[in-house]
Amino acid sequence: MTARDFLSGRAEALADAPLDDSGFVLDDDPLAYDGDQLDREERASLRRVAGLSTELEDVTEVEYRQLRLERVVLAAVWCEGTAEDAENSMRELAALAETAGSEVLAGVVQRRANPDPATYLGKGKAAELRDIVVAEGADTVICDTELAPSQRRALEDVVKVKVIDRTALILDIFAQHAKSREGKAQVELAQLQYLLPRLRGWGESMSRQAGGQAAGGQGMGSRGPGETKIELDRRRINTRMAKLRREIKDMKTVRDTKRGGRKANQVPSVAIAGYTNAGKSSLLNRLTGAGVLVENQLFATLDPTVRRAETPDGRLYTLADTVGFVRQLPHQLVEAFRSTLEEVAEADLLLHVVDGSHPDPEGQISAVRSVLADVEATDVKEVIVINKADLADPEVIDRLRRHEKHSIVVSARTGEGMEQLRALIGDELPQPDIDVDVLVPYDRGDLVSRVHETGEVLTSEHVAEGTRLTARVDAELADDLSAYAV
Repeated sequence: MTARDFLSGRAEALADAPLDDSGFVLDDDPLAYDGDQLDREERASLRRVAGLSTELEDVTEVEYRQLRLERVVLAAVWCEGTAEDAENSMRELAALAETAGSEVLAGVVQRRANPDPATYLGKGKAAELRDIVVAEGADTVICDTELAPSQRRALEDVVKVKVIDRTALILDIFAQHAKSREGKAQVELAQLQYLLPRLRGWGESMSRQAGGQAAGGQGMGSRGPGETKIELDRRRINTRMAKLRREIKDMKTVRDTKRGGRKANQVPSVAIAGYTNAGKSSLLNRLTGAGVLVENQLFATLDPTVRRAETPDGRLYTLADTVGFVRQLPHQLVEAFRSTLEEVAEADLLLHVVDGSHPDPEGQISAVRSVLADVEATDVKEVIVINKADLADPEVIDRLRRHEKHSIVVSARTGEGMEQLRALIGDELPQPDIDVDVLVPYDRGDLVSRVHETGEVLTSEHVAEGTRLTARVDAELADDLSAYAV
């Protein structure tokens, strides 16, 4: 096992930047505008407080309790790829841990062909990890993969502190950040799916076998096997999961109805997708002034935001911000958030945002495309938006542009490249292609409004009988206008 001091202070995966008292980035640059930040005060009010512990100073003064901020050591098994890949994965795990509110003390990586099936790291190396935990004063170990239930229990028995895996950590972050009713239901469903195979029972809780009235001394004919405590827990979890699936299905109907209304009105849709912390919400704010929360941490956005915007030639379209992706995104979350991710699958254009300043942007692109394949969104027209151009290495940008032919370089923070992006969106969205020459009566102003919103007006003239228009429109609107053709 190689002990690496990746992690003193703030994780390197997050940019080193001055923070205010609430932990948000301070920036004196007048160009660095990220919208009105309508949710910032609410998110800040939920931040955890450092330097506290759960121990009672005096057991007689029960009301004076203190909270503990989790102090964690990271652990990983490096099976394939380069040492740089392993370190990047650890930095990302550190950023995830800090986003969840933990203090990262140290990180260790073991090089071996496969993880140990019993204790993940191997028995001897797990004992060394125990020594590091004691030396650092940690209370939690986080492993950089999804552990089998038996692996987690065996490793806990060795290190004598709580052990969680990458999946549980991501679920915890989602639980903290979910705000809408739909988001909370999706996260709870994912957590229950993760918990179900990991239920544990101890002592008498495993042996509650008396059923019916047997426990009350009712005698013969009333004794049954009953349910063990763990069986009862499983049944309750399955019942709750079934209820959550019904609720999410009902919410999906509402979302589908809204999406269907937009399609009926021939409003094109653009979806923003990409790796977590790539700058998707900043991009949405730049393009629409949406005022959604922008924060330099992972999974700041969970609830999708849909806003309307205009192309440079005046055509309306909708722009949807979606949840960010990450390597090894838990399959429970992909399933739970499937209805939300359908915003991407149903879009006319996908803006795939990539962090140009990240150590491994190609890895980010691959991880995002893997999740998009899971939700059957690979057929959507894709534009790679290389963000954070103000921080990225020019050589990295050149390399990305060579590999990704359909790409554009922008900085949502400074506004660089935004006009070119707006023009590109206008070019890539479906264009109206039917020429019409019509005289629309003044009592049909709704048709004139639709031509201006969804078509391309070539000439417009007001005459005594109505509005004379020549324009390019889509097939549906051309049918509605056919009665007024000149």
